[in-house]
Amino acid sequence: MLRGRYYVLVILVFCWLLTSMNVEKASAAQGNAGEGSGKVSKQSADVSSGNGLTVISGKTGAQQLEQAAEALYGYVLEGDVMKVRQETEEISRIIVSSSFEGMTSVEGINALSGVIMDLKSAVASAKVSQQQLEATATRLRLAANSLNQPGQPIWLQYYKLIREDLNAMEQSGATNDLAGWKTAVERLQGRYENIRPAVIVSRKPEVVNAFDSWLSYAAGIPSSSQKIERARLLEIVSYGQDTVRVMFGKEKDEPALSVPLASQEFGIWGGLAAGFIIAVLAYAGYRKYRGENQNLKPI
Repeated sequence: MLRGRYYVLVILVFCWLLTSMNVEKASAAQGNAGEGSGKVSKQSADVSSGNGLTVISGKTGAQQLEQAAEALYGYVLEGDVMKVRQETEEISRIIVSSSFEGMTSVEGINALSGVIMDLKSAVASAKVSQQQLEATATRLRLAANSLNQPGQPIWLQYYKLIREDLNAMEQSGATNDLAGWKTAVERLQGRYENIRPAVIVSRKPEVVNAFDSWLSYAAGIPSSSQKIERARLLEIVSYGQDTVRVMFGKEKDEPALSVPLASQEFGIWGGLAAGFIIAVLAYAGYRKYRGENQNLKPI
């Protein structure tokens, strides 16, 4: 009898524990739901302003801007002017309704706005220039990508091309070939013009100003009334190489392309030398081990 009552008591306690656990879970779920709804309300407050204008957060705006710039670039290549105009309006809406504070400088926002103004001007022209439209769409695409992906923007891929132009300037300077110098500088200017808004978005103003000043000075060398000596030309190129390294975030001794691989002949001799050293060490270790064992044998 007592044993039966004991079993009943155990079952009742067990049921009470299960009921308490379910109640706690339900309360926690309600609390999380309330907190989630609070977050949703907060987010809704973040994206709506008093005058009815939808305000987009900086990160979301940057993502939307890059997506729109990519779409516009594709429409430009296809030659679909109607869709280019529609996408241009969408990009303008994103810029107006987004806050990029903390993501770029004032100069970066101005650079983005300037590219969009150029795009609007190109689209609104009575005779749309495909070349001008492609150049503007390229600048916008790179600038939007630089804003949305500041850690590894696409414009960094221009480093190799710009270094090639600097090498061409160096070769022209070494022979005092001002015609070759001018050609190399003009090619460099064209490439830099494509990435300049993107550089302004992701780099400090003083870095951009340093390269702008150097490029302007280098471009004026061929038209200078004074003869520039070979040593001075090479010095100008050297300064340009330093400013480019800073702008692209490269180390001073880092090569422009890739680290050259060791020749196959060197690799074979290196392997043989390493094998010989390992064999010598192994033999020395064996002799030492053998000598210790002989000393430990009983006499």
